[in-house]
Amino acid sequence: MGVASAIFLVIVTIFCPPIAVFAIAGCGADLLINICLTLLGYIPGHVHAFYLEYVYYDRRERLRQGSIVTDRAPGVYSDNVQNGGNPHGYGTIVQPNAS
Repeated sequence: MGVASAIFLVIVTIFCPPIAVFAIAGCGADLLINICLTLLGYIPGHVHAFYLEYVYYDRRERLRQGSIVTDRAPGVYSDNVQNGGNPHGYGTIVQPNAS
């Protein structure tokens, strides 16, 4: 499933980068940046979209291997991309003491 979705996302990115960014980052700052870059020049929009996809799938693979990445990728504003699609993010939630 992971390889098929990655290939499909690359094909979508080749034709329309903002749609691929919306698929992995949702509606937010990354989508707005990508739309602006695509309007300014088709190649900058592609570079930005492929960078977001690389970060997303890299973080997803590291999470699958059990590695924890605590640093944020530069230029990525979506938590979904930063966490590799993991809705809980990285780290733990500390429970408050009952005292």
